Amino acid sequence: MLEHRVQGVDHAAFPTFDPAGTVRFYRDVLGFPVVHSICAAGWGPEDHPDFVHFFFDIGRGDRIAFFYYFGLEPVHDAGRGDVYARFGPDVPEFFVRSRHLAIHVQDEADLLEYRRRLDDSAWPVEMQIRHETIESIYTHDPNGYMVELTRAMRPVTPQEDLDANLTIDALLDVVAEPDPTFGKLLARKAELIVERAADWEPAR
Repeated sequence: MLEHRVQGVDHAAFPTFDPAGTVRFYRDVLGFPVVHSICAAGWGPEDHPDFVHFFFDIGRGDRIAFFYYFGLEPVHDAGRGDVYARFGPDVPEFFVRSRHLAIHVQDEADLLEYRRRLDDSAWPVEMQIRHETIESIYTHDPNGYMVELTRAMRPVTPQEDLDANLTIDALLDVVAEPDPTFGKLLARKAELIVERAADWEPAR
């Protein structure tokens, strides 16, 4: 097992064509302070536009950041999705919504406070869902990016970590073969449980 040496997300970065809306959403509605910006006259290649790269604090030293490029018009004029990627009518909605940023909050009170802030804004909560070990609220920011705020309903157990690794090992085996299916995943996972069970009791 490789040593785990990282310490979280420094920042996740996205383009924006609406810097005013982006600031209103993250700073003025959610309350994430602006903590850094870079003003750059071009960058590298001659055709690179001037830009501002600005950052919001999302807790524990992690940040979300945006690029605003002067003079660059929106690159998509139709379709679902966000300013980075648009999808036509043939792409399932679940796929369009699968890319999102999830931000952790401490407890239910904090989650409901963010729900209140969003519902009082131009970007109200679209869904509130409990699934597995978490409860989340979802909305889309001014750029069309899906944003999730989530709180843990209980700690994740070591047994669930073990199950996650079994699932991923089974998945990698199944997708290496033709025609992967969910049923094949479950069957392979069962095989791995049988193969590894003898090692678990001494370890426990």
